[in-house]
Amino acid sequence: MEFKERLVNLRQEYKETQIQLAEKIGLSCRQLQALEAGSGFPNYKTLCALANHFNVSLDYLAGRTDNPEINR
Repeated sequence: MEFKERLVNLRQEYKETQIQLAEKIGLSCRQLQALEAGSGFPNYKTLCALANHFNVSLDYLAGRTDNPEINR
């Protein structure tokens, strides 16, 4: 699964609108829309904010694993 699909799925699981999520992680709604459309990949700061918000690993967001658990 690609990053954009994971992002949309997680946002929908959390029952958040694009506007709500964008505000919570410090992006504009347009920036979040672009990420969900696959028009780019987030920078490290945004990727970390998303992982923290959804409580998933960076590897999960990046599509490197299907395990969302954070390795501790």
